[in-house]
Amino acid sequence: MRKEDKEIMLKIYRTMLTIRTFEEKARSLVLEGRMYGALHLYSGEEAIAAGVCSCLRDTDCVTSTHRGHGHCIAKGAETKRMMAELFGRVTGYSKGKGGSMHIADMAKGVIGANGIVGAGLPIAAGVGFAQKYNGEDNVTVAFFGDGATNRGTFHESINMAASQMLPVIYVCENNNYAMATSFPYHSHNKTIAQRAQAYDIPGVAADGNDAEAVRAAALEAVERARAGGGPSLLEFRTWRHHGHFLNDQQKYKDPKDQEYWLTQDPIPRFEKALLESGTASQAEVDSVKADVIEEIEEAVRFGESSPQPAFEVIFEDLYV
Repeated sequence: MRKEDKEIMLKIYRTMLTIRTFEEKARSLVLEGRMYGALHLYSGEEAIAAGVCSCLRDTDCVTSTHRGHGHCIAKGAETKRMMAELFGRVTGYSKGKGGSMHIADMAKGVIGANGIVGAGLPIAAGVGFAQKYNGEDNVTVAFFGDGATNRGTFHESINMAASQMLPVIYVCENNNYAMATSFPYHSHNKTIAQRAQAYDIPGVAADGNDAEAVRAAALEAVERARAGGGPSLLEFRTWRHHGHFLNDQQKYKDPKDQEYWLTQDPIPRFEKALLESGTASQAEVDSVKADVIEEIEEAVRFGESSPQPAFEVIFEDLYV
């Protein structure tokens, strides 16, 4: 394996671990009463954000969802500023006024997480239009869940991107549930990817818990878009370990399904692949784990010790 390939694989592994550690720490902080607000955890889906964003440049853009921490971290957002935002502190990305679902980092191409289902899709088309209009070779990735594919924004956005050959990659994170509604119940399609046929664009379905499979599919779509070949629709089947939101008891899930999917956890799967292929040694894996734990602990210290916003700032940063 080439040195650069090893570096990419280790970076993907670090990204996945960082996302998981961030999410599980945030979960424990809320349960301990040290942090407040809604949380839609990304645990279990890390291979998608890490695999896709490993194909992107800083100048490329992503639009995210209510379950957006993983996308932000994978695209390079600072965990300290993200944690501060979850704590509602002025050092956060939205100065403590946006919370979990509204993190954005324009310097890293994170156009923004979004609490409205499917809202990032037309935004991505707009960004892709601007990229093409300005003669750039940058691309935009729109992350969304299976539930968003039944909204008009999904079809309208892809139709525009296809008709204008925009450099947008549509990434469906199909975790089998739109809140509590199962995918087979809300869709007659066997896959989301097959809907690409209606717009005459490539549609690819792959294992969303296999980071290498995700990267391979994403890399092909990104290279096509960058070269002027237009949009693609990628579907990655995965599973969220927790409920739709933090206090969701997941009574709608079959316990056997939960048990099976936990055996498909993307992080131990990828770690095993790294070790068995000789891509990484146990010492290297252990070093990454230690670094990630310290990074997230430092993020917590930074966020929790940062000042609260003053009441007066409620009137700032408004569009009139």
